[in-house]
Amino acid sequence: MDENIGTLLAQVSRLLRRSFDERARGIGVTRPQWQVLSLLLIHAGSNQGALAEMLEVEPITLGRMIDRLQEAELVERRADPADRRAWRIFLTEKGEGLLDKLRPFGRDTLGTALEGVSEADRDQFMATLLRVRSNLSRKVQPDVVANG
Repeated sequence: MDENIGTLLAQVSRLLRRSFDERARGIGVTRPQWQVLSLLLIHAGSNQGALAEMLEVEPITLGRMIDRLQEAELVERRADPADRRAWRIFLTEKGEGLLDKLRPFGRDTLGTALEGVSEADRDQFMATLLRVRSNLSRKVQPDVVANG
């Protein structure tokens, strides 16, 4: 199979996830749990639907994950003052402490991945990935869809 950017990105992504998982397994955290906790650090008070969209999972799947995180006292649900049916999700102090333990695993994983890559190449790589993400994040214009 010929190497192409899409395949290579998928392989690197899988290897990064696997490497992080191996490091984090020792403290009993899964990558999906880490992703939820990390998002809540940035988007504290998000509702389940918004978090599910950011993680690209179904809300019911995320709901079960949040249930487990709440049982472990890593997150808490608070009533949404604007919507009686909704809950806002927040990290607890215990959840923030766990993220502090996980950060070195992320740094170690990236350090291993970028061994032998110069600072200039890292900067260029990051700029390229940001451009690719921006390109793919643009909304398709309606007349482009309509006219093919």
